[in-house]
Amino acid sequence: MADKNMVIFGVRPVIEALEAGRELERIFVRKGSDSPVMQRLTSLASERGVDVAYVPVEKLDRMVRGNHQGVAAIMSMIDYASLDDVIERAGSDAIVVLLDGVTDVRNFGAIARSAECAGADAVVVSAKNGAQVNSEAVKSSAGALNVLPVCRVGSVRNAIRQLKNEGFKIVAATEKSDTPLWAGDLKGRVAIVMGSEDKGISKESLKLCDQQLAIPLKGEISSLNVSVAAGILIFEVIRQRG
Repeated sequence: MADKNMVIFGVRPVIEALEAGRELERIFVRKGSDSPVMQRLTSLASERGVDVAYVPVEKLDRMVRGNHQGVAAIMSMIDYASLDDVIERAGSDAIVVLLDGVTDVRNFGAIARSAECAGADAVVVSAKNGAQVNSEAVKSSAGALNVLPVCRVGSVRNAIRQLKNEGFKIVAATEKSDTPLWAGDLKGRVAIVMGSEDKGISKESLKLCDQQLAIPLKGEISSLNVSVAAGILIFEVIRQRG
């Protein structure tokens, strides 16, 4: 659940926040709401790249105390960066980490912490199926989310295509590969793709990757936590660069 002081509610306050360019994590709208003013709200949200979730009124009642008018929004704790700006500033040895469906805020924070410690240029998350930047995520990141650029995109696959067009090697971390991570070529501009906690990288995203690398496991458990796997792969990039 979001922090109470991060939630705004009511149709007009949420519209005003969108019009003012405030960073919102997600908007919750009561199922069945289709009035003209609510249509304007959802249209503005689409233009701003903010995900809208249609929920039962009971969820809204639990989120806020007061007349929510069928809508509530979670404010972001950070200002999101533009992927275009990140690419424009990126050097020849840039590192970008893309999260394809990572939803657990603690994993998200831990990945951001490893990325920042490695000097990565940015973390890219999905607006619709990505973890929120809330207080727990910031705490798990040890504050890294306050300094590391985070790009929120409508489509991770489109972000992969954009990075690929800009000379980034797209590297997938997947246990389905027979190639160990140290056999990959991780020099130059690298974009690391990490998949969701339960399903891994989507098939569509995986097809766009230039390299698919696995972390060899010797124990009985068949997979690593995504934040641990991300840290290993990120620092393998650093190791290969000497």
